[in-house]
Amino acid sequence: MKIVGITGGTGSGKTTALKVLEELGARVIDCDRLYHELLEKNEDMKSEIDESFKGVVINGFVDRKKLGKMVFSSPDLLEKLNAITHKYVDREVKRIIEEERQCGREAVGIDAIALIESGLNELCDTVVGIVAPDDTRIKRIMIREGISEEYARLRLRAQKPQEWFEKNCDLVLYNNGTVEEFKRLCSEQFKKILWEKV
Repeated sequence: MKIVGITGGTGSGKTTALKVLEELGARVIDCDRLYHELLEKNEDMKSEIDESFKGVVINGFVDRKKLGKMVFSSPDLLEKLNAITHKYVDREVKRIIEEERQCGREAVGIDAIALIESGLNELCDTVVGIVAPDDTRIKRIMIREGISEEYARLRLRAQKPQEWFEKNCDLVLYNNGTVEEFKRLCSEQFKKILWEKV
């Protein structure tokens, strides 16, 4: 089974890339979605967050906007949150991969902003970085999440720059044209990764 890691900052076009990978038959694991599910359901993770970030867990629910404002303005607090959440997300990712392996799946895609920092890249045969111009990313996440430009810029500043992905990924795909052009690029590259013998 081939495992492809997809990483890149928010609004870079990872979702588009993942849809292409899915169309090629891969099971896609969305770590952001897993994280949000765990935020709702995993009492151990919530308890750890509550201990480290007083006031963000209210009546058993994590106030994500409040937590976001805290961590996106402080690299130390973001690192502290990641140290808590990565272990729970990693455990779930490994469980899903094993499930897919047992079912005879030929490929799995792991979608994670912090793929490399969390150590999930160690599970991957290939790590693909998706990058796009900052202004494009800001517009996308403002529309997608209904947030202000200021908050969108805060989120981007808390993430790795393009150069970091160029240095740390096996392959970087540049999403700086039309959606169709980017889909074509993804399809070409993923077919090589999945089916060409290295």
